[in-house]
Amino acid sequence: MKNPSSPSPTPRQGRGRPRSFDRDAALAKAMRLFWERGYEGTSVADLTQAMGITPPSLYAAFGSKEELYREVMAAYRAGPGLFTIRALDEEPDARAAIRRLLRETAIAFTDPWQPAGCLISTALITCAPEHDAVAAETARLRRDTIAAIAACIRRGIAAGRWPAGTDAGALARLYGAVIQGMSIQARDGAGREELLAMVDQVMSD
Repeated sequence: MKNPSSPSPTPRQGRGRPRSFDRDAALAKAMRLFWERGYEGTSVADLTQAMGITPPSLYAAFGSKEELYREVMAAYRAGPGLFTIRALDEEPDARAAIRRLLRETAIAFTDPWQPAGCLISTALITCAPEHDAVAAETARLRRDTIAAIAACIRRGIAAGRWPAGTDAGALARLYGAVIQGMSIQARDGAGREELLAMVDQVMSD
């Protein structure tokens, strides 16, 4: 006969339901893993181990690896990558905004407390065909950044900070290439002072 004072058994959790966990903390762990290893280099097993959840819980909470990556990119832009838009929006002088953007990029890409380089700048440059959709979305985010830089440059042209005939789109793509190049070089071990020296050369004219 069951002892009435004995504790009732804990109900078993339904299969596939997300375990009780800190979603933001789990997302931060996924971000670091994608940042370090890339999208294709990060498996679902890697993610669940780092996040401390089971595969069914990951799918229940985030839908899929692809959807999780989309959330990670959004969290990156609102967190570690927020300096990009802030630099362009906060500086009243357009050339100062570009200089600040590039300098803060060099500093962020060599931050010892986070993975080197940028999660988005050099992510999914090449990938297997089954990942084309997420690669296209990542490329769109890079184009959005270049468009924001171009808008800043056009503002500077109107204010006389660049010559009237300056091609804002071409110059924005140049700065975008510098950002992507710094991401690759940071991943290859370039130090902060080296990247800042690069910025000084780019902005010396």
